[in-house]
Amino acid sequence: MSSSIGGSVELQILFCAILLGLIQLILAVATGLPSVGLSWAAGPRDEARSHPGRIAGRLERAFENFLETFPFFAASVLLVHVLNKSTHTSVLGSQIYIWARVLYVPAYVIGIPFVRTLIWAASLAGILMVLAALWPGM
Repeated sequence: MSSSIGGSVELQILFCAILLGLIQLILAVATGLPSVGLSWAAGPRDEARSHPGRIAGRLERAFENFLETFPFFAASVLLVHVLNKSTHTSVLGSQIYIWARVLYVPAYVIGIPFVRTLIWAASLAGILMVLAALWPGM
């Protein structure tokens, strides 16, 4: 199941996930920098830092959560691509993953606990759907 733009749909979504991760990193750093100061951020960080604040802390934790799921998503997509196992399910799983990760950020920042957990579960389901394309028998 290839896209005419170049590469599989899953690889295009992986590219979008990389961009999302970079955006989340920039948001976390930019909002947290005022509370820690440039000298702490640029230094060896031997001392504990001050609390980054509510919004900056939530953006940082949302980014850390992204980092927990991204390697599994990336590895799944790369396996599906290399083994040429793309299916409608793997495409849909990739789409669910990226949209769930996009929605996770505002859900975390606003502070909607159960909705945030459901969104996280949807991103995990997306990864499992991508992996499902690899069974039976890789």
